[in-house]
Amino acid sequence: MTRMATPPSLSLVDVSDDTSLLRKTFALFPSGIVMLSAVIDDVPVGLVASSFQVGISADPPLVLFAVQHTSTTWPTLRSAPRIGVSVLSGLHRSSIGQLSSKSGDRFDGIDSFTSETEAHFIGGAAAHLECSIHSEIRAGDHDVVVMQVHRMGSDPSTEPLVWHGSTLRSLTPPEPTH
Repeated sequence: MTRMATPPSLSLVDVSDDTSLLRKTFALFPSGIVMLSAVIDDVPVGLVASSFQVGISADPPLVLFAVQHTSTTWPTLRSAPRIGVSVLSGLHRSSIGQLSSKSGDRFDGIDSFTSETEAHFIGGAAAHLECSIHSEIRAGDHDVVVMQVHRMGSDPSTEPLVWHGSTLRSLTPPEPTH
């Protein structure tokens, strides 16, 4: 095994020395952006998350996301029996500010629909998952929420919206093979 020296452009620093560097470093991991929402007392309630992960388990089918303890939306949303997860696409780039706003109607003018179980979804998403809470785990300043997928739908031709380097990005479709 050959050991390589740390490249000159990479210097390791103690995490506790610079929390802003921690956030910048975490931002270098690309992640999809989802809207989690449900209709509660006849009103759609939702939050945007970039900490969503699929493929946790196939039996039962599980996904997860993390939500800050300071969220004012999650205590209400978590009471829903089913939560809609919409994997946002490039179509949502201009509305992401509204969807993630802490004030006003997040869904005003946004194409959306609701299932018979009151799970709420954003139209034009790359995928829709209807989920229920399986478990919650306290983890630092967040809770990790594991959800079981009950129903789903997807449009493979729709490119997801990606959060990378603290900015919104779209994936570039692959070049056709010859």
